Amino acid sequence: MNLEHRTLDGIDIVKLPERLMMADASTARAAVKEIIGLGTGKLILDLADTTFIDSSGLAVLVSSLQAARKKDGDVYLIHMGNTVRALCELTRLHTVFQIFDDEAAALRALK
Repeated sequence: MNLEHRTLDGIDIVKLPERLMMADASTARAAVKEIIGLGTGKLILDLADTTFIDSSGLAVLVSSLQAARKKDGDVYLIHMGNTVRALCELTRLHTVFQIFDDEAAALRALK
């Protein structure tokens, strides 16, 4: 799995795949943690293409947040579709993560 990654003003932006589930979770978790480890700890996860997440995928989000906070950073989520948003609300993760509709708003908030 190749994650799209870029850095803007010291903030890492990672575009997650269409399906984030058990089969890909360990690879995604390792890739995101490496990005966090090499960066500032400030991360935006772009969920524009993500239409399905299972519990392993949710664990990727949570472990990313834990890794970022160890570096005094944070993880913001953007472009969340209705299905993924409903799952985050069901699991109460919307109370843990900052969620934005667009990248510009997340960048302003994370700076």
